Amino acid sequence: MWRSGLNSRSTTTAPALKEKKWDALVIGSGHNGLTAAAYLARGGLSVAVLERRHVIGGAAVTEEIIPGFKFSRCSYLQSLLRPSVIRELELKRHGLKLLKPTATTFTPCLDGRYLLLGHDDERNYLEISKFSKYDADAFPRYENQLYKFCKLMDFVLDSQAPETLHWDSSFTAWMRDKLEKSVFWAQCLRHVMALGQKDMVNFMDLLLSPTSKVLNKWFESDILKAVLAGDAIVGSMASIHTPGSGYVLLHHVMGETDGERNVWSHVEGGMGSVSTAISNAAIEAGASIMTNAEVSQLMIGNSGTIEGVLLADGTRVRSSVVLSNATPHRTFLGLVPRDALPEDFLRAIENSDYNSGTTKINVAVDKLPWFHCCGSNNTEAGPQHTATIHICSESMDNIGSACQDAQNGLPSKRPVMEMTIPSSLDKTISPPGKHVVSLFTQYTPYKPSDGSWENPTYREAYAKRCFSLIDEYAPGFSSSIIGYDMLTPPDLEREFGLTGGNIFHGATGLDSLFFMRPAKGWSGYRTPVRGLYLCGSGTHPGGGVMAAPGRNAARIALRDFKNHHS
Repeated sequence: MWRSGLNSRSTTTAPALKEKKWDALVIGSGHNGLTAAAYLARGGLSVAVLERRHVIGGAAVTEEIIPGFKFSRCSYLQSLLRPSVIRELELKRHGLKLLKPTATTFTPCLDGRYLLLGHDDERNYLEISKFSKYDADAFPRYENQLYKFCKLMDFVLDSQAPETLHWDSSFTAWMRDKLEKSVFWAQCLRHVMALGQKDMVNFMDLLLSPTSKVLNKWFESDILKAVLAGDAIVGSMASIHTPGSGYVLLHHVMGETDGERNVWSHVEGGMGSVSTAISNAAIEAGASIMTNAEVSQLMIGNSGTIEGVLLADGTRVRSSVVLSNATPHRTFLGLVPRDALPEDFLRAIENSDYNSGTTKINVAVDKLPWFHCCGSNNTEAGPQHTATIHICSESMDNIGSACQDAQNGLPSKRPVMEMTIPSSLDKTISPPGKHVVSLFTQYTPYKPSDGSWENPTYREAYAKRCFSLIDEYAPGFSSSIIGYDMLTPPDLEREFGLTGGNIFHGATGLDSLFFMRPAKGWSGYRTPVRGLYLCGSGTHPGGGVMAAPGRNAARIALRDFKNHHS
C-alpha cells in the first residue's frame, strides 16, 4: 500500500547517538514519550527519543494510507489531554488546533428515529423527550452528579501515585518522599470532605457497580442508556454487566476542550498533530528525536543499573536514565533480561490483562454518509456528521450481545461501532468533496475461534459486515468507499507495539488502576531496574491521549537525576 508518514522526523543521526552519553533516553515516540522528553529537556537534560517506526506519534498518528486521505489510524478524538500539559508545553503555540463538533453524539435507529445530543441543554431536553420525558428530566441530574466528581478525578489524574520509595535513597530524599505523601493524602482528604458523605457514597457506587446497573437506576429509555454505556466499553473486552465497569462512565465528563467539559474534539491535521505539537515543544527545549531506531535490549550493568540501550542495528546508546513508553509487557518481557527482575514482579507483569476487542477501520469515501432517519439527502455536513455516531447501539442489549459473541471467541455478529467523520470539520485531510470516516469497532477477539486475522478473506468478511450494517442506517455507504485501512488486535500489536491490541497498554479495571498499575508496589513510574522508568499508558493514570503518565514520569526521573548529581 502507498503511504507516507505525515509527522516523520529525525533531529539527530545514528553516529551522533553513540558519540555521547545522554542524560536520558526515551523508548518510543508515542505522545507520552514525547511529553516526557519535553519535560526532561525543559529540566536541562540532554534527551534522545528512539522511535522504531518511520513516523512519530505512536497511536496518536496521522498517516496517508490512500493518496489524498490522511487517517488518524488509531486514536481519533481529543478530550483527555491534560490542560496542564497543553498550558505548560504551550501546545497551541506549537500548532495544536482543536475543532469543536457542533453536536456531541448522534445515534440513528432502524425504525427511523434518532437521538442527537449537543452543547445546548434545552435542545438535549427536547431530543431525549422524544424517547422519555422521565429521562429528559434525569439527564441533567446525572451529568451534574458526574461533574461533582471532576475535581477529585482531576487531582488524581494530575498527581503521581504515592508509591513506596524504591532504590537506595538518601535521608533527605526519604524525608521529602514522606512529606510529599503526607501532602497528597491531605489534599485527597480535602477533596473527599468537599464532596461530603452522600456524594462520596455515590462516587463509590459508581466505581464499584456494573455500567448497566448505574444506567438502569438513572434512566428508562434503551437508546439513552446505550449511548452512555458506549463511554464505558471503549477499548475493553469487559461486559457492561461487569462490576467496576461503571468507573469508565466518568470519561463522559473527565475530558474537556478549552475548559468546556464533555467535549470530544477533532484535531486539525488528524491526531498526529497532537504528537507533532508535543514534539515541537520537546525539540525547542533541546530534545533529539530519532525515527527508524528500534531498541532491541536494555543494557544493564553488574550493579543492576541502567547503562543504555542496544538498537536493532547493533548501535549502543549510553545513558544512566531510560524511560520506556512501550507497554509494561514489552518493556519487561521483551527488553529487560529476565534475571534482572524479581520473580514476583515478572509474574505480575506476565499475568496482566491485555485482552482487546478493538478493530479500527479507516475509510476513504467519495461522499458524506446520508442517514435516512435525517430526511432529505443534503450533501453538506450537518451537526450529525461532526458528532460521534453510534451504529448498532440502540440498546444495552445490542452491546451485551456483541460482547457475548466475542467472549464466545467470535467477532460480533453486529459489531458496536463509533463512527466519526473528521473531514466534516477539517478540510486538510481529504480531497474536496471526499471524506475520511473512522470506524472504531467492537468486539473482535485477538484469536477468533472461527478463523484467523491473517487470512485476507476472513479480514475482508468482517470489514464488509461492518459496512453492510452501516448501509442499514446510511444507504449507499458501501458503494461510496474508495478504499480502507483495517487494524485488528494483532495488527495493533505488530505495527504499534500495543500488546494484545489493547489500546490502553493494559486493561483499566479497578484492579489495574492507581496503586495497581502496572503492578502492586510499582505504581510510581520507577521499576525494579535502577534508572529505568515507565512513562506510558501502562502506568498511572492510564490510557487515552492524556499525557499525564509522560508528565508525571518525567518529573520523577528529573528529580532522581538531580538528586543523584547534586
